[in-house]
Amino acid sequence: MSAVEEFRKFNRFFTKEIGLLDKHVLASDYTLAEARVLYELAKNGEQTAAEIGRSLEMDKAHLSRILARFAKRNLVSSRARPGNGKQRPISLTPAGQQAFAALDQGSQLQIEGLLAPLDTDARSQLISSMRQVHAILDSGKQHGSELTYRDLRPGDLGWIAHRQALLYHEEYGWDWTYEGLACEILGKFVANFDPAREAGWVAERAGQIAGSVFLMQSEDPTIAKLRLLYVEPSARGLGIGRELVATCVERARELGYRQIRLWTNDVLVSARRIYQATGFRLVEEEKHHSFGHDLVGQTWILDLQRE
Repeated sequence: MSAVEEFRKFNRFFTKEIGLLDKHVLASDYTLAEARVLYELAKNGEQTAAEIGRSLEMDKAHLSRILARFAKRNLVSSRARPGNGKQRPISLTPAGQQAFAALDQGSQLQIEGLLAPLDTDARSQLISSMRQVHAILDSGKQHGSELTYRDLRPGDLGWIAHRQALLYHEEYGWDWTYEGLACEILGKFVANFDPAREAGWVAERAGQIAGSVFLMQSEDPTIAKLRLLYVEPSARGLGIGRELVATCVERARELGYRQIRLWTNDVLVSARRIYQATGFRLVEEEKHHSFGHDLVGQTWILDLQRE
């Protein structure tokens, strides 16, 4: 099934599940568009019709008809803005606030009913997936300034192993054995973690994990390892990979490492470009069969000693 067909299939399921096919929402007298206008005024306060239209990306004529019906039912009122009589901000009347409160409570009860049969794990998975869908579809509207970088938190390692295994399967066809490798690397990282010599960082965008990288020690106390760099597809092109690698390199310098080593595969072209731009140099290549494919493994090093 194509991506478009899958998307339409999900739309049909979801609109039916939450009652969007009904003429009115939540057994009320309001259409979905009318409910959204009530919500916009209730949550964001007094606005002009133009401001409401921009927020909801709603057709001007359609919005005008909705506001006229609301005014007729005494749900909204307007006033002339001081110094600019042409602009007439609109706000909810007490009757309008009461109408919104009823809709809001109905929506709350509806969603609680949908979530009630789900256990804690299923709820967490559902909410996480919803956030992921939101972040991906909204990626064109997001900006690099909304990025944040933080240290590791509980739950990060399992998510990172899961996402990397899934993405590499989707993009390169790697099998489940890669997930085993990622879990092994992270398991050893936790079991032998030395906060004076190691660290991990997570990039967040719109409240969701957008990428990560790890600085790990090796058998040689003068050499560090950069491991498990990845960036979510929806966040690529924002410089996240470069920032994560730069953070890792800077911490290695601070900790007195002489060199950073990393191992990767030649198919990971974007990551290799970041390493090369940062100053890493390729020192070894070796063919191997891993994750269900014939690959070319590469070892890159970066000397940290400064003149």
